[in-house]
Amino acid sequence: MYWFLFDGGDIMLTADGHIPVCDTCPLPTIGEAYPLPSIQGQKAIAYHVAAGAGIETAGLQRQGLRASFYTLSHEEYRMAGKARELLHFDATHRFCSICGAPMQRASDISKRCTACGREIWPSLTVAIIVLVRKPHPSGRRELEEVLLVHARNFAGNFYGLVAGFVETGESLEECLQREVMEETGLHIGNIRYRASQPWPYPSGLMVGYFADYISGDIRLQREELECGGWFTRDNLPEIPGKMSLARQLIDLWLQEE
Repeated sequence: MYWFLFDGGDIMLTADGHIPVCDTCPLPTIGEAYPLPSIQGQKAIAYHVAAGAGIETAGLQRQGLRASFYTLSHEEYRMAGKARELLHFDATHRFCSICGAPMQRASDISKRCTACGREIWPSLTVAIIVLVRKPHPSGRRELEEVLLVHARNFAGNFYGLVAGFVETGESLEECLQREVMEETGLHIGNIRYRASQPWPYPSGLMVGYFADYISGDIRLQREELECGGWFTRDNLPEIPGKMSLARQLIDLWLQEE
């Protein structure tokens, strides 16, 4: 059995940085178990860790979920993200938002109100992220530029891509155009979907696009962006780590012939 054990946003790992695999849970837990899809033929389960659980005594260590990307296998990390999202849903939906009565489990991924019968499922916060390309008039690919920005909330000196949350009443493409205009003052077109990524911090979905520059001069929204500009392939600043969709989109752009 794989045990995905969480204390808030921290996951419990073995001393050598793996998900505990054993017959019985290595730590005391609280709340209900959330069953997960099996991994390599073995069952998997998610639990909240009880306070004062004696993590070190059990030979385990805590690690932030983001940091575990560089420790766990891809399959384990993705499952850890799913586990975290389910446990966050459990912790933040104890009572009905309509009548205030306690909620109880209705299925592996839903809850039902004990009074009014309202059933709810985990919801995702959706955000777009876009790589904006500026082709060179000559058509030479090596002279093509990409828009990179450094947001004030970045925990480092790297430059990333324009991103933002989808608002009510707008499509993903409308959100993308609005965010680029608000943050940089640029008009874009030729929008193409490229990839998506679960973002369990605590319950998001990133949707990635390519788009082409149409017109405008960069005017940064200073409340959110510290700096930004156009960069060629051979003149890139520091870029995000490989766990992010921003890096995946930049890598796709760099690999284009």
